Amino acid sequence: MTSTLLFRLLSPFAAAAVLLAPAAVAQAAAPAALKGNAEAGKAAFRKCASCHQVGPSARGGFGPKLTGVIGRKSGATTDYKYSAAMKNANIVWTEQNLAGFLKAPSDFIPGNNMRFWGIGNAQQVADLLAYLRTQ
Repeated sequence: MTSTLLFRLLSPFAAAAVLLAPAAVAQAAAPAALKGNAEAGKAAFRKCASCHQVGPSARGGFGPKLTGVIGRKSGATTDYKYSAAMKNANIVWTEQNLAGFLKAPSDFIPGNNMRFWGIGNAQQVADLLAYLRTQ
């Protein structure tokens, strides 16, 4: 089917969606390509700090400690009671997995205990990941 015929068959809104789809896919992949700034990530971490701790004396509280989270298996720290969903997720927190989780926690691991809407700003996610790399 030619693209002209395809666009004649689609409504104007659907045609716009088809035209925008490649850009949306590229944008979804953007966080991995962005270079994060650890200082900006430290500032962004303030919104996480009400539930999570980082650093040598960090411990689980309302949320698990995030020191050394990159490379750790989900639900693996011993000082926090994880949801069954998180324990059974059986993933390793790579930067890509963390970026997906930070963007939409309930979509990434349905049934997890984190009550957070997510971060839609890809640069802020990249900055947070850069900061977490230092912890």
